[in-house]
Amino acid sequence: MKNLIKFLPIILIAQFSNAQDRVITTGVPFLLIAADARSAGMADMGVASSADAYSQQYNPSKYAFSRQKQGFSVSYTPYLTSIANDISLGQVTYFNKINDRSAFAASLRYFGLGDIELRSSFDDPGRTVSPNELALDGSYSLKLSPEFAMGVAGRYIRSNLKIPDANTDSKPASTFAVDISGLYQSEEEAYDSFNGRWRAGFNFQNLGPKISYDNDQLNENFLPANLRLGGSFDFIFDDYNKVSLIGEVTKLLVPTPQIADAPIDSNEDGDFTDPQDVTQEEQNAINNENYRKISWTSGIFQSFGDAPDGFSEELKEFTWALGAEYWYQDSFALRTGYFNESVEKGARKYFTLGAGFKYNVVKIDVSYLFSASKVRNPLENTLRFSLTFNFGDEYEDN
Repeated sequence: MKNLIKFLPIILIAQFSNAQDRVITTGVPFLLIAADARSAGMADMGVASSADAYSQQYNPSKYAFSRQKQGFSVSYTPYLTSIANDISLGQVTYFNKINDRSAFAASLRYFGLGDIELRSSFDDPGRTVSPNELALDGSYSLKLSPEFAMGVAGRYIRSNLKIPDANTDSKPASTFAVDISGLYQSEEEAYDSFNGRWRAGFNFQNLGPKISYDNDQLNENFLPANLRLGGSFDFIFDDYNKVSLIGEVTKLLVPTPQIADAPIDSNEDGDFTDPQDVTQEEQNAINNENYRKISWTSGIFQSFGDAPDGFSEELKEFTWALGAEYWYQDSFALRTGYFNESVEKGARKYFTLGAGFKYNVVKIDVSYLFSASKVRNPLENTLRFSLTFNFGDEYEDN
C-alpha cells in the first residue's frame, strides 16, 4: 500500500496513548511485541514456560534446560491488518545447547512499516521510502545448579523511521541494550494422581541508553526496559497428556510522566495571575524538560516510586496475564490466555487462542487474538505463524 495516509492511524494511536492520563510511552516499542505464535497463544507470556526456540525474546536462561541440541525458528506477525497489508514483524532465531549446562543463541527481529510514497505536489512523480526497525540479539545461558540457570543477552537496536526532506538527511537511530535473566526448574515430582514440575523465571529486559534520531538530549526516548516475573506448573498426567498453567506480571522500568492538571498558585492566594504563578501549559513544559533529562539508569530506579498517586498508581503500572497449554503425546498442543492492563495505563485487554503441531523435527505454531477492550488492539483478529526445526541429539529431563 503505497500511500502516506496509512501512517495516520499509527500517529493517531500514539497521540491517543499520550492523551490518556500518565500512559508511559517509549521508543522502539516493537521490542515488546510477541514475535512468536507459541507465546502469543498464551497472552504473550514466556518468561517461565518450558524451553523452546523462541526463548531468546522472553528468558534466554531457558535454553540451558532445552531438551533439543539445536533449533532454528522463523516467525511472522502481520500488524495493523485492518488498514494495511505490508506492515509486519518477522523474527529468525538459532540456538545451540553446547553441553548439558550451557547454551548460546542468536536472533534477528525486523519490523517493516511497508512502502510509503512521498509527493511534494499533485504532479510530483514521488519517491518511495520503507521505514523499518530491527534488533540483533546474542545470548548465553548457564546452569548454576541442576535446577537454576541464568542468562545474559546483548542487543543492537536500529530504528530507521525518520523520513528525510529537502533540507535534512535521514540517518537511522541506534543504541544497544542488555537482558539479565534467570530460571528455576524443578525436577519432575510425583503427586497422588499425577507428576508435576515447577518453574519460576525473571528477566530484566532492554536495559540500555536512550535512543535519539537527531542527537538532541532533550529529544531522546527511553527504551522499553521492563521486568518480567512469572511462574508455571506442569500437570503430567501420563505419557500422553500434559497441562501447563502459567502466570506472569510485567512492569516497564521507565519513569512516569508528570502531568500538571491545573495552574500553580505559588503563594496560594487564590489568584492565578500573580507574576510568580505558573500556568498549566508552562508547568507541563517544565515537567517535560525535566523528564527528558532523566538518565536511563536513574529512570529504572525512579520507575518504582514516581507515580503521582503513589503506591496505588504504581500497582496499575503492572500488567498481568494468565494462560494454559495442553500437549497430547508431544505432538499436538492447544493454548489460551488472557492479558490485562489498567485502563489508565494503556487499557490493553485481550484473549488469545493458539495451537501447535509437531511432526518429527518440525513444529508449526499459530495464534489468534481477541480484544476485550474499547481500545482497538493493532493485532486484533490477526493470525501469527511460527515454524521451528529442531535437530541433533536430545538431552534427558533433569
